[in-house]
Amino acid sequence: MPRPSATEYGPYYQTYINYTSGKDYSILQQQYNDRIIESWSAIPLEKINFAYAPDKWTIKQMFQHVIDTERIFAYRALAIARKEKISIPGFDEKKYAENATAAHRNWKDMIAEWKIVRQSTNMLFASFTEEDWKQKGIASENPMSVNALGFIIFGHALHHLHILKERYSI
Repeated sequence: MPRPSATEYGPYYQTYINYTSGKDYSILQQQYNDRIIESWSAIPLEKINFAYAPDKWTIKQMFQHVIDTERIFAYRALAIARKEKISIPGFDEKKYAENATAAHRNWKDMIAEWKIVRQSTNMLFASFTEEDWKQKGIASENPMSVNALGFIIFGHALHHLHILKERYSI
């Protein structure tokens, strides 16, 4: 499948897609999968509870958000691939973070979980047929294709790595 067109996702998601290069999910996987995993794994333990401002997430909370969001986006891809006709609701990332237990989690366990989530997402996308990739549905009140979600998943993870570098000096 080619890069998604702007008709395959809502304007909000353009930022994430802009973080990616490559023409299809397999290229994204080759370019970014290991880099994303290695970047989170390389964060020193003494930095994981750092937030750059009082009202901002710690690195640990941001990482939990990245894990949660990948699961949500992968579910959306699955539902749309299976031709779900009901609009898939959005989620309040701030409420999710507020209700997550990231502060009490073991960092190594979170890294292990992230690796499994990434592998699971890659396996899900590998299972899709050409017809599945073309499916479109509604998510967060926007048109959404399975193809676009593949790019959004990688773009979202890359976006947060950019934030780590820019605002957290990681």
